[in-house]
Amino acid sequence: MRIKAIFFLIGLTLLFSCNRKGSYVTNDGQVYGTFYHIVYQSPGSKDLHTGIKEKFDEYTMSFSTFEKESVISKINNNEPVIPDSYFVNCFIRAEEISEITDGAFDITVAPMVNAWGFGFKNKENISDELIDSLKSITGFRKVRHMNGYIVKDNPNTMLDMSAIAKGYTCDLIGDFLAEKGCDNYMVEIGGEVVARGVNAKGQVWSIGITEPIDDNLFGSSELNAIVRLPDKALATSGNYRNFYIEDGVKYAHTIDPKTGYPVQHSLLSATVMADDCATADAFATAFMVMGLEKGIELSKQIPEIEVYFIYADESGKNQVYYSKKFKRILTN
Repeated sequence: MRIKAIFFLIGLTLLFSCNRKGSYVTNDGQVYGTFYHIVYQSPGSKDLHTGIKEKFDEYTMSFSTFEKESVISKINNNEPVIPDSYFVNCFIRAEEISEITDGAFDITVAPMVNAWGFGFKNKENISDELIDSLKSITGFRKVRHMNGYIVKDNPNTMLDMSAIAKGYTCDLIGDFLAEKGCDNYMVEIGGEVVARGVNAKGQVWSIGITEPIDDNLFGSSELNAIVRLPDKALATSGNYRNFYIEDGVKYAHTIDPKTGYPVQHSLLSATVMADDCATADAFATAFMVMGLEKGIELSKQIPEIEVYFIYADESGKNQVYYSKKFKRILTN
């Protein structure tokens, strides 16, 4: 009887704790031209979607190249603007990762991305002369944050922070939820994820890594792996959705800033786990630029990240490389 009483008291304690923290709330919608999915345990079961959408509106006015009055659009158009703290923090982190990756990650790649038809302007007729002209205005060292402003060496240099802003926004929304008293949450924007605490079942959040199948119309639901994400962030970059085929040649959206051309190598997708999603997002893009061998080599030198690479072998079959610590979060 004593044992039963103890278990009964434990059950009451857990029930009271769950009720005090509130039930789980789910919010879905669109931002940055992609979809978001957010789940959180809210105190008093309060739905925070209105506040989340207000935050998205703020971030959009920093990072969206499709908003004429955004900070990044004004910088690209050489209009006077003092960037807000969101933009500055993200910009500084982008520059740090550009240094670490020797320019494989580069937010000044925007003119090249546009020229190939993957950006915020119409596709151009590609020629060696055009690529050379774009290379002359591309390079992360040609732009800097100085005296409160973003300063460009060349007025034709343009920025595109889409390869880090989604991850950074995941971090910001996570901070917002934490400020509202949410200890358990998962924020996913376009495949970039931040997770803290546990899900509604009391388990660590489980996140799927998509099998890289060429499909630029419909997202594949086939998973290559499922990982447990204990208070970490996860981001995946790949060339299997955003691409086009012209004259029998596949052109993917990942552009090498140094060559000005879409990458052509065996790495199909790069997944990165880090403490924050801005870091994971940017490094995932950098590794897609670098390719398998260079990506593995660099990843081993960065202790704060873990990686999961899917690549095609010589016979065209998908193979996997993952770092030692990443193995710990893989489910069977």
